[in-house]
Amino acid sequence: MSLGVADLRGLVTQLAAEPDVWKPHVRHVPEQRTYALLRHDEDIMAWVISWMDTHDTGFHDHDLSSGAVAVLAGQIREERLRLGGGPLVRTFEPGDVFDFVASDIHRVAHGGGGPAVTLHAYSPPLWRMGAYEIGGDGGLRRHSLSYAEELRPLTAAA
Repeated sequence: MSLGVADLRGLVTQLAAEPDVWKPHVRHVPEQRTYALLRHDEDIMAWVISWMDTHDTGFHDHDLSSGAVAVLAGQIREERLRLGGGPLVRTFEPGDVFDFVASDIHRVAHGGGGPAVTLHAYSPPLWRMGAYEIGGDGGLRRHSLSYAEELRPLTAAA
């Protein structure tokens, strides 16, 4: 059974209040985000992710999964693609929670304020994602990725 975004927001809020569950998995590495799987069953997948200054997912979707994110430390910036204008940009701080549905195309990046830590929950469990390459003409090209592959900004081939 898939959970809605309200339930996923509740789950990440609950996990945030349980530092013994996620804190041992926080590990900041300058070269890449680090992440640890906290829960995976038939309905939910939950991760803790550690971020540093240059970490950026690039634009992506979550295929069939909706999700919610709780910010535990630092700042996280989210950009959502919109037609007819620039992306909607929001910055989240510790205690903030945001969500998305499967069809949202967004980018998540470290937003400043020192190393950041986030909790992510997905339902149904994340299996595939779409990573978006933005061409020089502004066109989008979707690349299908496994959930196990690290999201990074994609650059258009010359």
